[in-house]
Amino acid sequence: MPRAKNRVASRARRKKILNLAKGSFGRRKNVYTVAKNSVEKGLTYAYRDRKTKKRNFRSLWITRINAGARLHGMSYSVFMGKVSKSQIDLNRKVLADLAMNHPEAFKAVVDAVK
Repeated sequence: MPRAKNRVASRARRKKILNLAKGSFGRRKNVYTVAKNSVEKGLTYAYRDRKTKKRNFRSLWITRINAGARLHGMSYSVFMGKVSKSQIDLNRKVLADLAMNHPEAFKAVVDAVK
């Protein structure tokens, strides 16, 4: 009697990896061992960059707020210091959106801070 090796589960395991490798170039998409390495590395980058994305967006918001504040004769650090002292509860994401898309509203915030 032949030994059962659970072909269903092992095939499913390989298929899952090959599906994750879809869109890759060359052997990465159809050779299991190469695809496995590629997918593992990709998932590692994905995990790492979910953290990095938060840093990148915060830095983008700071740049936009700085540009908006300088149009009204203030540096970023002075502006943020005055925002926190005047107890305006707007986070950097909202302030950056105002500076970028609604300059008149951002000017109102700057005037309230001064």
